[in-house]
Amino acid sequence: MSNYWVDANILLRFITNDPLALAERAAKFLQKAEQGEITLKVSSIVVAEVVWVLISFYGYSRQQVADVLIGLLTSEGIILESSEQVITALDSMATANVDFVDAYLAEVARKENEFIASFDRDFKRLDIPYI
Repeated sequence: MSNYWVDANILLRFITNDPLALAERAAKFLQKAEQGEITLKVSSIVVAEVVWVLISFYGYSRQQVADVLIGLLTSEGIILESSEQVITALDSMATANVDFVDAYLAEVARKENEFIASFDRDFKRLDIPYI
């Protein structure tokens, strides 16, 4: 079985169905993963890019982004880098109304029992010690 690292454009085309021709190709690729023909790997940095594009360009809400990405990234045939932190960060992004990168950084720090150095007050909403 072949492994593929997925770029943000594959996920974005599939999610937005835009443009249709590329969305159909992305859907076929994801279907191969779901059927066990290939394995798709998704990095946390790609997730961050997808989140940013969906919110800033396509106008998705944080909750919409979290819902669609959690559903997609937990599908059969997909291996998500730092999956626990990414999924929790997506949920925190929506519930605490913070940027994904801040939520992800908070989850990484929490897992390592470490702290955050930032001027961003969003970390207060994420219940993580910061300076």
